[in-house]
Amino acid sequence: MKLPNLSDARKRTDKKTEYIYLDKEYDKSIFKGKKYFIKTYGCQMNVHDSEEISAHLENIGFSKVEEMEDADIVILNTCAIRENAHDKLFGFLGRCKHVKTTSNPNLIIAICGCMAQEESVCSTIKEKYPYVDLVFGTHNICDLEELLINKSEKQNIEVLSCEGNVYENIKYKRDSKFKAWVNIQYGCDKFCTYCIVPYTRGKQRSRKSADILKEVEELVKDGYKEVTLLGQNVNAYGKDLDGELSFAELLQKVADTKIERVRFVTSHPWDFTDEMIDVIVNNDNVMNYIHLPLQSGSDRILKLMGRRYTKDEYIKLFNKIKDKVKGASITTDIIVGFPNESEEDFKETLDVVNICKFDSAFTFIYSPREGTPAAKMDDKISLEEKEKRLYELNELINNYSLMNNKKYVDRVEKVLVEGINEKDSSKLFGYTETMKLVNFEGSQDLIGQIVDVQITEAKSFSLDGKLKR
Repeated sequence: MKLPNLSDARKRTDKKTEYIYLDKEYDKSIFKGKKYFIKTYGCQMNVHDSEEISAHLENIGFSKVEEMEDADIVILNTCAIRENAHDKLFGFLGRCKHVKTTSNPNLIIAICGCMAQEESVCSTIKEKYPYVDLVFGTHNICDLEELLINKSEKQNIEVLSCEGNVYENIKYKRDSKFKAWVNIQYGCDKFCTYCIVPYTRGKQRSRKSADILKEVEELVKDGYKEVTLLGQNVNAYGKDLDGELSFAELLQKVADTKIERVRFVTSHPWDFTDEMIDVIVNNDNVMNYIHLPLQSGSDRILKLMGRRYTKDEYIKLFNKIKDKVKGASITTDIIVGFPNESEEDFKETLDVVNICKFDSAFTFIYSPREGTPAAKMDDKISLEEKEKRLYELNELINNYSLMNNKKYVDRVEKVLVEGINEKDSSKLFGYTETMKLVNFEGSQDLIGQIVDVQITEAKSFSLDGKLKR
């Protein structure tokens, strides 16, 4: 049993990242006939991790089901960014326990992801949730086959607190046949004072560009139309490797594969370079959609957050992107109620929103994460006040989202069709180059294709359109 340790997770040394090329084969009959159910919480990185977890399970014979009650193993891939993620996990564990005690006593319950890397979470599971069979972390997903093959009757917590390595030759059971996530780096060294990710994901470690490009080229060969380059801070790619490409150079190489669409998330404003902007401008297949987290519009709060840029520097970068990248759609993240955020601090955030008029934003009330510097800050702001600020911010964001979406009415947009609308089966949905959700009528054989859609109506969070024949 290995329990996580926050002190170890915080350490950064001069130890070089080890690159491990997986090559072990498993007998797919080991768990033949057994079913797995996986529930994913959190960010795109977690979604992609679940694609890897699925591949490991199918590598030893499991097949996927969509209902937990039909499964022999339930995997909960968790997120540690906010407190409500904890609440959701432990709430869902109650459902798992009910199935295990009433209808399936042999059900294996496993927890992984960022919450598994937290000391307090593992201690709680060990003390109060004995029916959880397995806990593993972000650093040892590749050991899942062995953990299950060698599973004992006792609860097993195997969580590594380390800087981390890079594993290659990873297989993925991708959720889509036409769009794919591609990791270009793991971990983060920014240590923003509110963020748990550097502790749960380890140090920043870039994959070698040759391995990334090989993966993209294979996706092109398999008919994929879109890749999203994925990392905690993609534009810092390569800074941890001697002689490696910069992110701008990597982005150009990926564009050179001629895949139809290239995206990337997430960018830190501190590392966003002019060279990156030039690559976006000069390549039609690099999408003009950029997610650029602001977090706060107050210099005082940005400094307390450890964000390493000022309000004016952010606005300058925003305007530079807007001026150079034709039709750029820019979205952001904003936290309200950071410890002792004053009314003046909050108004400065609203000022930036009014200047930038973001296409959309992910907005949150600050959630203290145990072990981070911000969690130790004295905070005298009431929850009621934080909720009031969030409401006011969202009203403003939604107004600008609608305003920006109205610009698309009567325009013809290229839409990558992703599937059938859940609320109206007569309609399809997909995304424009600028990451706008579009709903329109069309036949299911269009799924996976890029089609022309004329936009007929704008809403705050989506567009309606009709297929352009």
